[in-house]
Amino acid sequence: MRPILFQIGPIPVYSYGLMMAIAFLVADYLLGREFKRLKLNVNYANEMVVLALVSGIVGAKILYLIENLKDFLASPLEMLFSAGGLTWYGGFILAFIILFVYAKRKKLPILKVLDAVAPALALGYGIGRIGCHLSGDGDYGIPTSLPWGTIYANGTLKPTYALRDYFERFPELAEKYGYWDKASKIVGEDKFGVITEFDTFIKLHPTPIYEFLIMVLIFTFLWIYRKRIKYSGELFGIYLIFSSMERFFIEFIRINPPLIFGLSEAQLISIVIFIAGVAMLKKLKPNIKS
Repeated sequence: MRPILFQIGPIPVYSYGLMMAIAFLVADYLLGREFKRLKLNVNYANEMVVLALVSGIVGAKILYLIENLKDFLASPLEMLFSAGGLTWYGGFILAFIILFVYAKRKKLPILKVLDAVAPALALGYGIGRIGCHLSGDGDYGIPTSLPWGTIYANGTLKPTYALRDYFERFPELAEKYGYWDKASKIVGEDKFGVITEFDTFIKLHPTPIYEFLIMVLIFTFLWIYRKRIKYSGELFGIYLIFSSMERFFIEFIRINPPLIFGLSEAQLISIVIFIAGVAMLKKLKPNIKS
């Protein structure tokens, strides 16, 4: 893992921040191209990307703090201003609301704008996941013996801490991997905390890389299909369906705890978004306009 890619003098350049910046630059480029193709004001596209950046980070932080309310109440300033701690769906929901309001105020064709946004959203999300992988921020998969299993000992969130709840839920796996014994043996320390023997031993599914690859495929489909859509709003509806399915199924090999019915919070939100996508396509399809 490379949470810090390099330093410019005393200023560290964090891999997560750099990949986030690249994601929004790519999104800005793609959205600008689509606005130009659709004969919409390109300046609005640039403004929307800036709004998405700010509202996305704020929304992601808010949902993360809600998810970790106990820790937030114990250390509010530390949690609030920490560099990490972002939950994707919080950012997606708030950014969607802000951009919807913005498009309405600028009297932009909402459905066309949503279609233009869809490919940029897919690829931007995928690029952002590379940042999660490089920084080792805790978006880990479950333990695996596959040859591409990844050791995140140098990540910003050590596996020893990230998997504690997981192994409390599955004590038989904790025993299998010798978690309690290896997690108690400190073998080093870096800027982000102590490193245990468990951190240097355990291989995890690199789920951020899985998500990157899947989202590249989704982006490719959306980018090719965007010129073939039969009605405005179709592309965004497809994006909602594909992206929600991707997140729903990837959660089965992530360490996130179940909330209800054995499903994680992200899976429950994914179900809602999937239904919204299907409903959007069904509602819009009869109103096809040339």
